[in-house]
Amino acid sequence: MLNCSYLVELLSPKRSSEDQIEGLLDNFAERFRRIIDAGCGISIPDNPMGQPRLGALESIDQRDLVVDPEKVVMNLNTFHSKSELDRLLQKAAMANLKYILVLRGDGGPLLPKLDAKSIGGKLSVVTSIDLIRYINKEYSDQFITGAAFNPYNPMPFELNRMKQKIDAGAKYVVTQPIFGKDKNVDRLKEFNIDIVVEAWMSNNIDLLYKSVGKEKDEKARHYDPLKNLKALHEYYPECCVYLSMLSFKKNWRDILPRLPA
Repeated sequence: MLNCSYLVELLSPKRSSEDQIEGLLDNFAERFRRIIDAGCGISIPDNPMGQPRLGALESIDQRDLVVDPEKVVMNLNTFHSKSELDRLLQKAAMANLKYILVLRGDGGPLLPKLDAKSIGGKLSVVTSIDLIRYINKEYSDQFITGAAFNPYNPMPFELNRMKQKIDAGAKYVVTQPIFGKDKNVDRLKEFNIDIVVEAWMSNNIDLLYKSVGKEKDEKARHYDPLKNLKALHEYYPECCVYLSMLSFKKNWRDILPRLPA
């Protein structure tokens, strides 16, 4: 799997910010280089929260950034036309991209919906399982696909879906943000798959609860992202940690204990 201790989430510029796009691309490039220079991997979301953004490779090309196949993860969801999906996959293959994180994704009125039958799906709505299977069939020797796991969904439903994703070809799993030791994440070990645990690095815990569809509990009043990261390192020492909402204004050496020397 990814040869890094941390996988840092990096957002690409919004398509609605055309008047500011050059500055936003410069900012993207600066952050991209900082992540790589720190020895971390990069995960670039695909239109998160249904907001149209420049694609991962589109942003990278705009600033002639160098793609390390071992360090860059392109997220890909089901809100693309079939022609756009194939174009993105072909472009990723030409760039020698290795890792793709496959998600169902967030829809919206500005995003097209992938037709399930066009990629071999049997239901009326395309699933991440369909997309994982399609990528592994069409690009079996090119990409290593990963899948998402939401420990806040009902079990065993979510675990059964994880099994289907693995059967479709997923080789690694990225969890939703978790608080220290999580019993449902622990059950993923039964699948003998590489696990990436997500750490929420912001104090804005309300946004986290909203994004994962979880009701607030006592942790919402006392959440400390650095203490939680320490707990994740303690309970999941073998796992890469996905860092969402990481501040680029801080000295990472002060807050990320597993950065390479």
